[in-house]
Amino acid sequence: MAKAMAIVGVAAMLAMAGCSSKKPAPINGGENNPNGSQIGENGVGKGGGNSLEDWKNGKFGAQGPLSDIHFAYNEYTIQEQDGSVLKSDASWLQAHPQTRVQVEGHCDERGSEEYNIALGAKRAQAAKDYLMTLGISGSRISTISYGKELPLCTEHDESCWSQNRRDHFAVSE
Repeated sequence: MAKAMAIVGVAAMLAMAGCSSKKPAPINGGENNPNGSQIGENGVGKGGGNSLEDWKNGKFGAQGPLSDIHFAYNEYTIQEQDGSVLKSDASWLQAHPQTRVQVEGHCDERGSEEYNIALGAKRAQAAKDYLMTLGISGSRISTISYGKELPLCTEHDESCWSQNRRDHFAVSE
């Protein structure tokens, strides 16, 4: 009986340890790597907006001076048609050297939360890497993944899902 109680006690302690309320550490980023990709929120400077702030303030979906790019289902590679969009975005950033940008990776509703957070991070990093090849300093670009949490469209069909599979660019100074 004592053995059974000990086993139950150990199992309860392990279960409680797994329910930590700590925020997960950023992946490939944080204080030791301020220019790296992060899955959690990381601001882009004073006065900067992002989709989460816009959503909280009732302004979600607003387009800034940079254009969004879109992705195929379960993909994070930059599509040919989005190369010209990113070149235009890079030209704008070059003309505004004091501006910083946060690349937000978004996904459609399909797939698990964990999968979509990781996919959104890969999408944001792909756009950051592309902008860097066009001459934009990585120190001006941060990344975040919202996964499927902030959809533009909430219908349950491909035309809607394709709108949600995107990188959005939030600009700040």
